[in-house]
Amino acid sequence: MAVTIEVYHQDDQWHVRREGESEPLSSHATKDAATVAGRDAARRESAELVIKNADGTIAQKDSHGHDPRNVPG
Repeated sequence: MAVTIEVYHQDDQWHVRREGESEPLSSHATKDAATVAGRDAARRESAELVIKNADGTIAQKDSHGHDPRNVPG
């Protein structure tokens, strides 16, 4: 099963966690700082990164591993 790292907003802070876990890996004052930390975690774990807006909608998705090899481009 592929790991997903998510960046999300809760309690006036931005957090990074593995999807499905309740405890964040880290907490940050800004979305930019959380995104940098989330991207680093996703690279380390060859995971999908999901960056959410403050309202919980998905702003961006990035894959850091496990990409299909037969995709042109």
